[in-house]
Amino acid sequence: MSVFIFFSILMAALLHASWNALIKTGDNKLAGMMVMALGHGLIGLVTIATQPMPEGTVWFWLMGSASFHTAYQFFLGYAYQQGDLSRVYPIARGGAPMIVLLINGVALGEYLSPASYIGIGLLGVGIILMARGVFTSGESRKMLPFAIGSALATAGYSIVDGLGAREMDNAVAYVGWLFVIASVTYPALMIGVHGTQILRIKRQTWVLGMCGAAASYTSYIIAVWAMTQAPIALVTALRETSILFAVLLGWLVFGETMSRNKAISALLIVVGVAITRF
Repeated sequence: MSVFIFFSILMAALLHASWNALIKTGDNKLAGMMVMALGHGLIGLVTIATQPMPEGTVWFWLMGSASFHTAYQFFLGYAYQQGDLSRVYPIARGGAPMIVLLINGVALGEYLSPASYIGIGLLGVGIILMARGVFTSGESRKMLPFAIGSALATAGYSIVDGLGAREMDNAVAYVGWLFVIASVTYPALMIGVHGTQILRIKRQTWVLGMCGAAASYTSYIIAVWAMTQAPIALVTALRETSILFAVLLGWLVFGETMSRNKAISALLIVVGVAITRF
């Protein structure tokens, strides 16, 4: 791996943590997530303009993935309403690969290497310690079920997207159509839950949400490009440094408490995820 690719992946990780920080910055996290979904939809429309239409069972995968993405955005928005960036992000981001590995190993019968089990163990310990910190730091405990729900939803769309993109045999078109569908389902859910008042969005929220959409998409594009230039396992492992970036952003930008327990928990989650990627 060249130095340029290495720092490009780190930039992708920073961008991923940054769009979460942008959503956390806004006064209405749920509206911010909705704006970001709409931004993804615009990007999706541009993408699918030159791509083929999905056919047959691909639509079922797309609708299933859009449902998981909607749940992910819903849970993550509520988690940021209740908790710190440096607490929510590691749980939501670190929990997903652990769940995927367990499902693949147990439900789908895929082989797990000894390193994967070690990684799962470290992940589990890190997430438990991170969650335990909520009870000892005086933070709102309401964020925990939402952060865990976000991790579950992320695991769900990760599995569905992998199978759906293979079915369509066109990852670019698949992601484009997914963005478009999710840009409808998430706002529809928000209106259903909160009524049309959720549509009264401040200019700052529009700016933060659209910047978040651009950062999210750019992070994804860099990661996909890097996977064509370097070993996929190494790229995906380096991307998990986004957890450390999120913890640092929470500490330095939002003034969140940086306890020894939180720092150790974040490091365990990062190391655990990295090990499972090899």
